[in-house]
Amino acid sequence: MKKYYGTNLRRWNELVGIHARSGEYDLEGFLAGKSSLHSLELEALSDVRGRSLLHLQCHFGLDTLSWARLGARVTGIDFSDTAIELARSIANRIGVEAEFLCCNIYDLPERLEGQFDIVYTTYGILCWLHDIEGWARVVSRYLRPGGTFFIAEFHPIMWVFDNEHPSEFRVKYPYWQGEEPDYYETDGSYADPTAKLENRASYEWAHPMSEVVNALTGAGLIIQRLDEYPFSVDVCQMPFMERGEDGYSRLPGYKLPLMYSIKATK
Repeated sequence: MKKYYGTNLRRWNELVGIHARSGEYDLEGFLAGKSSLHSLELEALSDVRGRSLLHLQCHFGLDTLSWARLGARVTGIDFSDTAIELARSIANRIGVEAEFLCCNIYDLPERLEGQFDIVYTTYGILCWLHDIEGWARVVSRYLRPGGTFFIAEFHPIMWVFDNEHPSEFRVKYPYWQGEEPDYYETDGSYADPTAKLENRASYEWAHPMSEVVNALTGAGLIIQRLDEYPFSVDVCQMPFMERGEDGYSRLPGYKLPLMYSIKATK
């Protein structure tokens, strides 16, 4: 795992600066007061004033700080030291109180005490984790009894398709993960497809929805809602997606699940 996570860390450390300069993240707009949150998670969590919130895999903290602006007491964690350094800098610039911790998610119980009213994580995060049962145990460890866990994630069925052929769907990748992670070597990212990278390699793991659900229930969580959506926050998920006025992207002519969310308690 050291090889896999080391490779991914080098790529994500390089992506931090690219993402911070991108229009997708709109850092200048955020500094001026814009929220980075989508209606999906805002509707799911509603009023967070005075509640403690742990954001797992927070990148450089825009969502974390958006929740803080809404009154939550926030803690964000990410394995990228570059991302956490930027998150702390942004928090200082906007005058928002937040705690950020650089840590591999599996090592978090050795680094962070306490429990939280809300444990939160969203969009393109599970593919970077090799052990979903271990991840679910971390979620359960930090969620206080009666608290709320929320995840919004890209639907795993979409990762089986070859997205290099925009005229048709071609199955290229397995739905279930093999013994080894999938290896990719690419430039660009979802925030800036034109970016040229020094760290082009990455390793990712496929996680079917059943694996996620079973891991959460096995860790003692009670699922309140599981929803699937025919839209996505990512216009780059497939080459022929179109972004609508509501900010979400869809596949014209297709009714396929592009994202899902799970809301649970303990």
